[in-house]
Amino acid sequence: MEKTNVMRILEQKKITYIPHIYEPTFLDGVSVAQRIGKQTECVFKTLVTVANTGENFVFVIPVDQNLELKKAAKAVSVKSVAMIKQKELLPLTGYIHGGCSPVGMKKPLRTVIDETAILYETIVVSAGKVGYQIELDPNRLAELTGASFEDLTEEAFDA
Repeated sequence: MEKTNVMRILEQKKITYIPHIYEPTFLDGVSVAQRIGKQTECVFKTLVTVANTGENFVFVIPVDQNLELKKAAKAVSVKSVAMIKQKELLPLTGYIHGGCSPVGMKKPLRTVIDETAILYETIVVSAGKVGYQIELDPNRLAELTGASFEDLTEEAFDA
């Protein structure tokens, strides 16, 4: 199995993780959760935002949820946040859409993890490459990224 930079960082920091690999056809997060045999509530996506101040922030939320922008802004003490443009993701983080991990970004960005993560012994996040996920203790993820846990989501409703 090929190791990603995220996996190497975790090993260097002696953080236990379980790798999950899936066929990297275009999939949404819910499909990824199904593909790796995990409940959607414990598979998290990494979202990168820009605040009205120009600062960038990272929010890690369950794949079946939507980021509530007002809650996100409050969590980082700014007036407002918006999703960054997809073309800005790679230059800012070093990751492409679908392979963005909260671990190992080009430069450290303030990170907030949805509070539901602490309900699980382990959560799954991207390993930094499409088709690769890592499962780890959410508290260890928070320690590594300097993240806090906050209420960030609104339920996603199917139209």
